[in-house]
Amino acid sequence: MLGVLALQRWLATHDELGTRTAATGLPLTREQKSVEFRTADLSFEVFPDSQSISGHALLGFAVRQPITKLQFDLDPELPISAIAADGHPLDAAAWHNADGQVSVTLPATKRAGDTLSLAIDYAGHPHVAKRAPWEGGFVWSHTPAGKPWVATAVEGEGCDLFWPCFDNSLVEVGTVALHITVPPGLAAPANGRLTGIRHLADGRTTFDWVTHNPNNYAIALDVAPYSHLHGEALSRFGNRVPLDYWYLGERDKAKKLFAEFAPTLAFFEANIGPYPFAAEKLGVVQTPHLGMEHQTINAYGNAYKPAPEGYDWLFHHEFSHEWFGNQVTNCDWDDMWLHEGFGTYMQPLYARWIGGEMPYHEMLWTERVKIANKFPIVSGHHQTESTVYDPKTGPGGDIYVKGSWVLHTLRGLIGDEAFFRATRRLVYGRPDPRPGNFTTRLSSTDEFVALAGEESRRDLKWFFDVYLRRAPLPRLVDRRDGNRVMLQWRTPGGLPFPMPVEVRVGDAIQTVAMTGGHGELALPSPATHYILDPDSKLLQQNDAIDRFRDWTTAQKDKKPD
Repeated sequence: MLGVLALQRWLATHDELGTRTAATGLPLTREQKSVEFRTADLSFEVFPDSQSISGHALLGFAVRQPITKLQFDLDPELPISAIAADGHPLDAAAWHNADGQVSVTLPATKRAGDTLSLAIDYAGHPHVAKRAPWEGGFVWSHTPAGKPWVATAVEGEGCDLFWPCFDNSLVEVGTVALHITVPPGLAAPANGRLTGIRHLADGRTTFDWVTHNPNNYAIALDVAPYSHLHGEALSRFGNRVPLDYWYLGERDKAKKLFAEFAPTLAFFEANIGPYPFAAEKLGVVQTPHLGMEHQTINAYGNAYKPAPEGYDWLFHHEFSHEWFGNQVTNCDWDDMWLHEGFGTYMQPLYARWIGGEMPYHEMLWTERVKIANKFPIVSGHHQTESTVYDPKTGPGGDIYVKGSWVLHTLRGLIGDEAFFRATRRLVYGRPDPRPGNFTTRLSSTDEFVALAGEESRRDLKWFFDVYLRRAPLPRLVDRRDGNRVMLQWRTPGGLPFPMPVEVRVGDAIQTVAMTGGHGELALPSPATHYILDPDSKLLQQNDAIDRFRDWTTAQKDKKPD
């Protein structure tokens, strides 16, 4: 154990991640592509006083193509003390860690059809989050009573911050078992289903969990003297869903948040489909950081803030990722808007579900003002997590708010039936999901474009080319000519954009077809007032919003006198 001063000195010299460890989503090696990552049996002991962990990982693979070595990812700040292949200890010369990628030379060639197990022992001080969840890692905190409060948030940096894995969203381990040992008086809720609690002779406790097909970054450790609320919801599909919330103090507030679990579940099941992990649980844990989607154990740190929409947006957003992120996972970080855009759009849809059109449009308007349009939402080439989320190199927040508005506009164009059928097929890979007839899956922007086209029975390539693959928004230009109004869409690069436009004239709404990006309509007189897109269905360039955004940015950039 390090003393306090020694720990502070260590942290001061080990606060930066290596280049490879900081990146998540790098291409898989040939050997990694040659195996199926079937199981991970992970044992952790957490030492809050020294901000350290020890780990033992038993990884199981099915070999598809011959290999003589295998690589996995693990932060070099967690030194490996031993590796065994198929139960046989390896000499230390058989492995090395190059900037976070561990390469292991196997004792013998593995052939197609073989199995392989690697046992890895390691320990150390995992990377400390600088600003969780945006700059992630371990969060070492304390409760108001001074007890340890520990959490992980590693979506951006990846699973390799605390366990040996393939740090790529293309890889979901079939079954992950977790065995988390913590000091006396602490609990360790985690992913999946609780299979046992072992009380050790010295007062420590080991919590055993098992989960299936998780995202790599969705594995989470949470340690604190938690209290626990438990219940059950009857699904519209006939099965029962366990509901669990681990919290610290403020029981009345915790119970109010817990009361949102069942109705939120009902909304998602009615509009999207069955809760994908009902055999495990709908789980939430209070954390010292704002939040993060962790399959069946979503992090919540919104301090029970009231909202005029009538529900907790953070709980709702992270829960939405059980469908958009955990059930369906992007093939590449370039498709991350499928997680965040859908996840964000579910909040105004839920506001509409419980409160009607006003909160729906209020939340969308708040999102609209935040759209930056500096980079396309989808670049069309492989990207890492960091390039996508950094607004200096990628779309950043636009994958949330612009993605949400793209979906709002698409729903208005093709209608609810086609929209939700396409969404359901994206999530489950089929139009008729029922408990037991689907499994987790990978998807891409291209697949969703195809699904939306199939369900609406129209070619929508023009729609997604403008909204997703270009940064600037289409601009709707109107011009009066006597009692006629001429309309034209102006798009980046002159791309086709036959988006119909609704126009309110008096009490009536007319739809202008905009064939070829042009259209016109007749007014009763040259002085007649009209409103373009009166119900704000269209994502389009807006001068007032642009001026406001530029002014806001300028105010932030001003230096104090």
